[in-house]
Amino acid sequence: MAVSSDQISEIIPKLSDIGGFDVKRYLPTRGKKSVGPFVFFDEMGPTLLQDGDAMDVRPHPHIGLSTLTWLIEGEILHRDSLGYTQLIRPGEVNWMTAGKGIVHSERSPHATRDQNRPLYGLQIWMALPSDKQEIDPSFQHVSAEELATFKEGDAKITLIAGQAFGYTSPVEVHSPTIYLDVKIKDGGLFTLPADYEEQAIFILKGKGRFDGRLSKKGEFLVLPHRRLEVQADEDLHFVLLGGQALKHKRYMWWNFVSTSKERIEQAKQDWKEGRFPQVPDEVDFIPLPEG
Repeated sequence: MAVSSDQISEIIPKLSDIGGFDVKRYLPTRGKKSVGPFVFFDEMGPTLLQDGDAMDVRPHPHIGLSTLTWLIEGEILHRDSLGYTQLIRPGEVNWMTAGKGIVHSERSPHATRDQNRPLYGLQIWMALPSDKQEIDPSFQHVSAEELATFKEGDAKITLIAGQAFGYTSPVEVHSPTIYLDVKIKDGGLFTLPADYEEQAIFILKGKGRFDGRLSKKGEFLVLPHRRLEVQADEDLHFVLLGGQALKHKRYMWWNFVSTSKERIEQAKQDWKEGRFPQVPDEVDFIPLPEG
């Protein structure tokens, strides 16, 4: 069923597996393939990794997109074929642009694998504009101190990526984008902006009323293009995401995103035949899926 554009609509997730534990996938779904440039939205956890357990996403390729990891709890070690090795912690951003092709792994740090560790966060993909799909790959790490944090109404906001309320994130996005982390204390009020034609929210904690609709933790809501009032019924924590609608249809297969089916077929063959660059010092990898 298609998502309505004139009222709030909820997306029901499906379970997927990454590196040995389940995640909830909200985008893409049958009724909604994207929200602005966001073509993929995963909730990882919350989970507790026991002594010896780990997140181990082996090296795998991407084309045609940028990825962003936003952690609430835990740590993840990123390594890629450009030679970057970067630990990410809550409040920081790892921003990887695949362009014409990149390979990376995501793992629990070895130094803490003998401890019990929480892991909770969000992973998103943004489709690159059609004229930038084949740009050179790149990686950017942004510390928590570099991100704008400010008050708006009763909300405490961190601007993860894009532009909002007169602020600009240092994350080097490639198309008009909004990605906010919003916290509102019990009883607080906030007006959601309507600066972008496609927007959605995901609730990480608590519950509140969005345009009068009572919503709670774990709900992903696609919003109409108008300003909406939010009231926190208890301490509320959510992200707001969106941007300019994609002008051209995107095809997605495994980790590949493109406006061209032929380009995806080429990427499949390139990975199968070992033509992608390698992550230094990693010999294992995720094989091309069957089918």
